[in-house]
Amino acid sequence: MSREQETKEGSSAEAGLLSDDAAAEKPLGAGRVGSPQKESAEVDISKAPELSWRHPIRRARYLWRTSLQFGAVASAGLLLAIAFVFVGYFLSHQIANSLFQGRLDQALEESSNGFTNVQTLLDSSDSTGRAEIQQDVLRIVTVLEASGSDSEKQWILIPGSSADEGFISEQSQNDQLSSDDVPQALQDSVNSSEGIFWQSSTLEQNGVEEPALFVGSSISIPQNPNYGLYLVYNLSSSQQTLNYINVVVGLAFGILLLVVLSIVWVVTRMVIRPLSSTAITAEKLAGGDLGQRVIVRGHNETSRLGRSFNKMADSLQDQIYRLETLSTMQQRFVSDVSHELRTPLTTVRMAAEMLYDGRDEMAPSYKRPTELLYNQVDRFDSLLSDLLEISRFDAGSAKLDATSVDFMAVVNDVLLAVEPHLIRTSTELRMHAPSSPITVEMDHRRIERVLRNLFFNAVEHSESQPIDVYIATSETAVGIAVRDHGIGLSREQIKQVFNRFWRGDPSRKRTLGGTGLGLSIAAEDVALHRGTLEAWGELGEGACFRMTLPLKQDIPMGASPVLLTGDSVDGPTPISAKIPRVSLDDDIDRIDSEPEEEN
Repeated sequence: MSREQETKEGSSAEAGLLSDDAAAEKPLGAGRVGSPQKESAEVDISKAPELSWRHPIRRARYLWRTSLQFGAVASAGLLLAIAFVFVGYFLSHQIANSLFQGRLDQALEESSNGFTNVQTLLDSSDSTGRAEIQQDVLRIVTVLEASGSDSEKQWILIPGSSADEGFISEQSQNDQLSSDDVPQALQDSVNSSEGIFWQSSTLEQNGVEEPALFVGSSISIPQNPNYGLYLVYNLSSSQQTLNYINVVVGLAFGILLLVVLSIVWVVTRMVIRPLSSTAITAEKLAGGDLGQRVIVRGHNETSRLGRSFNKMADSLQDQIYRLETLSTMQQRFVSDVSHELRTPLTTVRMAAEMLYDGRDEMAPSYKRPTELLYNQVDRFDSLLSDLLEISRFDAGSAKLDATSVDFMAVVNDVLLAVEPHLIRTSTELRMHAPSSPITVEMDHRRIERVLRNLFFNAVEHSESQPIDVYIATSETAVGIAVRDHGIGLSREQIKQVFNRFWRGDPSRKRTLGGTGLGLSIAAEDVALHRGTLEAWGELGEGACFRMTLPLKQDIPMGASPVLLTGDSVDGPTPISAKIPRVSLDDDIDRIDSEPEEEN
């Protein structure tokens, strides 16, 4: 009896079959039976040694931030690895599909021919007795062993659900193959429909599960028409071929990755090595070693960079030498002029005092000029004293005469001096200070001069608004903050407040005199004590100056015990009290080029 053979092909499951997921069953042909769910393996990493990962990762992060060469190689390696993974997966998937599809086509063709031959022989059999039919069936089915070119296939005959299992029992090529090995979904499809069906699954052979392809069809036996005949194709050879190809592709990608990374390493080293040398030389130049130069080799772009850098270093060295020479000449000029003016100024001062003492006997037209002369000579004397002090700082000859002094006593002395001006300007001064003495190793004369300057500046710019003075101590430092609520300072003004001869508002008249050098000298006095003098201000909100001194000169003072802005304003913006050493214009240009500090 002949019948039309209908080949049912399923979805391409070959990639999964010929991979580590071969243990999972694949869907049946023609989409008649769904594929079972796969189970994924989980790895317990809870017991992995933590220290073995911590330090390499930390080191890699450090190199990523600090080494341009490492970053370039790591980036190239990561991108190449990702590309290789995708390309490798694509190639493996395509090769697996090709291998499986070829194997499937071959198996279906052989199976179709074999099933047709078996059914033809069974239909032509004249056997009527049970024993004869059994012998014919076994003889005919064994023909499948010799059919086709695949020697790795096995056959099994399974009675259908409506067949008489006692007439011809389950038969197989060997004892290791049974109906339990054939997927039940495939058996159900063969028993319920005509045609050829296939499904990929696994087959246990000698205790090892191997990928296999099951092809089945129903056959008719005289007196028992419902039997299922199945051919089982072992796909382990195809799996081995795919594994070998994967290994070869992986090794090829690994070698290619090493070659590419080596090329990237060499190229980046050629570029970065001169840059590193230039950076090291620049750091040494910044540290004051002006004789350092970059070693230049070749005539490429990096060589031109090195030559340009060396030319720049030569120019900077010449400029710095000229500025140092000019600064030295300026300092010497100021010192010499100050000393030379001291003697004639003393004579002029004596004459001005004599005229001032006898002003009551003068005519009214001479009285006022005499008073102006006396006041201006006094101011000129103060200016000359400040210039002499500045020249000593510039020459490095300023000495610190530190003794143990009660800081609160010095503050009280300054308050007595400023009290008349507070009364004259109707300004309230509020003290926030401890009542107990505070012993500090300091130069009494210099710190008193600093405090006078801070207090008188506060009175000058407070606009008769209250002045708050905050004093506090820590284990290592004493701090004082003088806070006024007057016109205030802008951020740009704060940057220049310690510059020499700087005035916030040149048109503003000074009511308490001053030479414009007070804060510059104050900053130098504080720096001589290893302390800090900082400024804060906001326009319309007032200004605050904070001085912090170590209690002992041989012990670091640490953080200041008082806020820079007192208790009323948050977010201080401290400015360093470093004094310009070359010229005022150079210092202003340098400060303006720096980014503003943020809180």
